[in-house]
Amino acid sequence: MITDENQRIRRFLEKPSTSEIFSDTVNTGTYILEPEVLQYLPANTECDFSKDLFPTLLAKNESMFGYIAEGYWCDVGHLDSYRKVQYDALSRKVQVEYAYAERSPGIWIGNNTFIDDSVEIRPPVMIGDNCRIGAKTHLEPGTVIGDNVTVGANSDLKRPILWNGVMLGEEVHLRACTIVRGSRVERRAHVLEGAIVGALSTIEEEAHIATGVKIWPNKRVEAGAILNVNLIWGNTAQRNLFGQRGVSGLANIDITPEFAVKLGSAYGSTLKLGSMVLVSRDQRSVSRMVSRSLIAGLMSAGISVQNLQATAIPISRTMVSLLGVAGGIHVRLHPERIDHLLIEFLDRQGINISKTIEKKIEGTYFKEDLRRAAIADIGEMSYPAQIVESYSERFEQHLNIGALTNSGSKVVIDYAYAVSGAVLPQLLTKFSCDAVVLNASLKQTALLGQQKEMLLSQLGHVVEALGASMGVQVAANGEQLTLVDETGLSIQGEHLTALLVNILLTANPRSAIVVPVYASSAVEQIARRHDARVIRVKANPTALMEACRRTPNVVLGGSGDTGFIFPELHPGFDAMFTIAKLIEMLTIQERSLGQIRADLPIVFHKSHTMRCPWRVKGALMRHLVEVHDRDHLELIDGVKVIDPLSDNWVLVLPDAGEPLVHIFVNSDSREWTENSIKDYRHQVQVFIDQEQSGRHIEF
Repeated sequence: MITDENQRIRRFLEKPSTSEIFSDTVNTGTYILEPEVLQYLPANTECDFSKDLFPTLLAKNESMFGYIAEGYWCDVGHLDSYRKVQYDALSRKVQVEYAYAERSPGIWIGNNTFIDDSVEIRPPVMIGDNCRIGAKTHLEPGTVIGDNVTVGANSDLKRPILWNGVMLGEEVHLRACTIVRGSRVERRAHVLEGAIVGALSTIEEEAHIATGVKIWPNKRVEAGAILNVNLIWGNTAQRNLFGQRGVSGLANIDITPEFAVKLGSAYGSTLKLGSMVLVSRDQRSVSRMVSRSLIAGLMSAGISVQNLQATAIPISRTMVSLLGVAGGIHVRLHPERIDHLLIEFLDRQGINISKTIEKKIEGTYFKEDLRRAAIADIGEMSYPAQIVESYSERFEQHLNIGALTNSGSKVVIDYAYAVSGAVLPQLLTKFSCDAVVLNASLKQTALLGQQKEMLLSQLGHVVEALGASMGVQVAANGEQLTLVDETGLSIQGEHLTALLVNILLTANPRSAIVVPVYASSAVEQIARRHDARVIRVKANPTALMEACRRTPNVVLGGSGDTGFIFPELHPGFDAMFTIAKLIEMLTIQERSLGQIRADLPIVFHKSHTMRCPWRVKGALMRHLVEVHDRDHLELIDGVKVIDPLSDNWVLVLPDAGEPLVHIFVNSDSREWTENSIKDYRHQVQVFIDQEQSGRHIEF
């Protein structure tokens, strides 16, 4: 644009090419028009001011004037320009009135914002209202943070622009990127220069978003994924849908009603039209919401549903086989993550589905190859009757009723505010056992570890005060338990595994037990006493259940961490049956829990968990295999280094669902255990550090 001495426009060219530029003054797009100008606009035809109207006015010699402004101007139609304007405004190159007070030179902070004293801020930086900035976080010059933003501890922010409602986890690294409204960037994720994360998107743990990548709204980048292309189509950048045991995610954030509808439809689409599926859940409202959404998806794919509603998962596993359905789904709070939901898929026998079926469901989900049934084929829903009675009948068939009836046992049962169907007290009362129930009311949220420990301590005091035979704290929707002996001392973890193995093998010598690969060598020592077999399998529930089903003469499967399987009852973990079986065995063997505990082998079993980036896990496992004698290795799951002349071993086990690696050490010697775990922690950390620093990461 060119103006004369009277500021009248003499020449005008919209969006010229480089060769056409004839002036250094440009149109800012702000116009003041006299009404008579509108007569030059053609009727019922598209017309552009710059390309059509203004050239017409110039051609007709109409008066057009331009005001040449001396201030700052920038066209923010490009993302790089958008970021530049933010930085220029903070650097006072633009005269802007901010909604926040300047607390110190170059640092603007809104109201009700908390910043930890250890946070390092280098101006200029802007932080909005109602924000929370975690400890030891670094905010570099140019960082812009909107309202209602949470930044986790030890994060490193170099000039990012964070819109309102953004949530950052711990140790997040952001570099000159833009994170749009309501998005989440989780622990140790990296988002690099020029990247854009669209509204309501989620970047999961240790994911890497490469330079310039654009992520459209409502997307999810899976933990550990490296994204170097724009994410436009689909909803997720991830490796898989299923984790260690089923589908899990943050309740009502990852596992939402709309997600559940699609998941149910994907599962239903892999089954024959008209098939029947059992659906159950725990008693929490969020599980009810998700299970109803799953049912809607199943019915849309032409699958009918037997809805057990709020039911303990051992009952669900039993009913799958009794009802003869094609499979089952159970929804509950995750037993290990209090803010997560877990959706488990069961096969015809009540066992968690195989990896092959998981992949089939994943393929249908991601390809959106969903079957939409005709109106006449839409699935129906029914509510089967006498579920508890059917389970109780199966329950009684596999117990020595006479031993239970004559035991005279008093048992204190703590449901820890997560009652999974008070079936057990009814059954024990039927067998003349005295059952005292604690904390059976329901809480919508799971208890923290410290709270459960307090309840466990309370349980011990009650057992001791009442002179009870035992106490038990039931967890994981009826799958897991912690015991308390007659003196009030708790029995859990590897001690609980050894105790159950001792009791069952005493009653069933020359039989077999199935345990996860990390179980202590106490199980082998006990098995040798009874001429029994120990079968070690992968550290996941499905592997334990499948091994119990296919191996003959198995009397017990599982561990104190997973729960216990009694294959004659049903193929899953069952805390309720475990308690009843314990009472039966203790009566027959005329022993107390304390006496059995004193008879257990002395084994030192210790574990440690370390963070290990996803991309390093495979290299770490290969390295461990290469540096150890192959004759001393066992590769059931992870890498297990064994001493062939003793029960000493070290297991390095990568976590299936998190960027973690677990180190287990087992020995008859406390000193050997302590030294070995210290040595392997050092070896693993050195290798991780070398891999991260010595390898150039391509994005």
